[in-house]
Amino acid sequence: MVAVSMLVLIAAVGLVVDGGLAYMVKARLNAAVDSAALAAARAVPAGNNQAEQIASAQAAAAQFFAANISDGYLLSKPKLLSTSVVFDGGTAIIDVKAEAPMPVSLMRVLGFTSMTPAAAAQTIRKDLDMAFVVDTSSSLRSAGTGVKTAAKSFLNKFNVTQDRVSLIHFATGAEIDNAFKGTSRGFDRASMLRNIDGLSFDGPTASPEGMWNAREQLNGIPLVNRSSLRVIVFFSDGLPNTFASYLTFKNGACNTAGSFNYVEGLFRLDDSARNSVTDPNCAIRNYLADYVSALPDWYNGHAASAKDTSRREFRVAGGTPRTVTSSLTRSNGTTLVTRAARNLAEAIAQKAREEGIFVFTLGMGSELRDTDDVDGEIGENILKCMANTPDSLSRCYKPAQPVGMYCYAATEADLTPCFSRLASAILRISK
Repeated sequence: MVAVSMLVLIAAVGLVVDGGLAYMVKARLNAAVDSAALAAARAVPAGNNQAEQIASAQAAAAQFFAANISDGYLLSKPKLLSTSVVFDGGTAIIDVKAEAPMPVSLMRVLGFTSMTPAAAAQTIRKDLDMAFVVDTSSSLRSAGTGVKTAAKSFLNKFNVTQDRVSLIHFATGAEIDNAFKGTSRGFDRASMLRNIDGLSFDGPTASPEGMWNAREQLNGIPLVNRSSLRVIVFFSDGLPNTFASYLTFKNGACNTAGSFNYVEGLFRLDDSARNSVTDPNCAIRNYLADYVSALPDWYNGHAASAKDTSRREFRVAGGTPRTVTSSLTRSNGTTLVTRAARNLAEAIAQKAREEGIFVFTLGMGSELRDTDDVDGEIGENILKCMANTPDSLSRCYKPAQPVGMYCYAATEADLTPCFSRLASAILRISK
């Protein structure tokens, strides 16, 4: 009886000891598999085709698996069994499986020689539609090389076969460098990188034009083809000071919509490099009040005509939160145009968020944290309001809407790390 009892006792102790060790191995194995699956999801965008993307994901999974559980951990032999990547529409489904065979000690009295803890994890990277908006105003001229380098690095983090990406830049007006590919997925990264290399920096800051085109790009995708995650990434170094509209000219001869800045004149909507509108009667220079009777009631620069009321979404005169009146004088022109541009940038971003679009913003330079000479505003606050961050002004933050992210780059050297933070946040949402 003592012998039989000892056998049972040894078996029970073996179960506790070996089972406890197996539990610890299983816990570490789970963590290693989870990290491998997440790493694979982050690595999927690397590569110009699905074969390269799968290879990149598998390599990242293997690297992170090995880093999180070492060979011989508690006498186990961890082994990554498989990393499968399945593309379904715009979604990448990553499945990772692993095991860690290990010997037993006291449980040998029951005939066991080993135990094999196993683990599996799945990560689903959702499809993405993203409009990438880059400020190319003249204040960024000295930092142009850094802006281009950081922007190209940012684009390299997304999947050229699964993600939809459009590229827009703005200064005087806005230009769509690369539009979405209609209903098909993917984007031409090589073309975008060339277009970024070709950017020049000149003109004022027509932030509303950049935001309007970004939202228009995203909403131009048919509802049935839209991705589950829709994002605007907006980069700028300054306060908005220019917006587009049809204007009522005192001579009554101008019928062209343009993007106008109080000091610098009226320019084409679809050109960021200071090209004037084609109608010579619209050639505003300096004092806007000498040419124009009043600011318009509505932001209508993209309407079919001055009388077209179908696209009246955003107020100019009478807009909020900054007071904008329609009556123009030489003394109030800069203030009113600047206030209207800031109101519009925030209003377009808010409308995009109401439609389920996340807005991420990146600001560069110390001037964004200085008070400006119009209303004593801080430029950083506008970018935070556009992104709907929890630390934005109380009038801006709307927790029921998509909450984005704002990143501040103090210098040119901070741009790439900031863009990487935004990319990581976007990819985190997409999982």
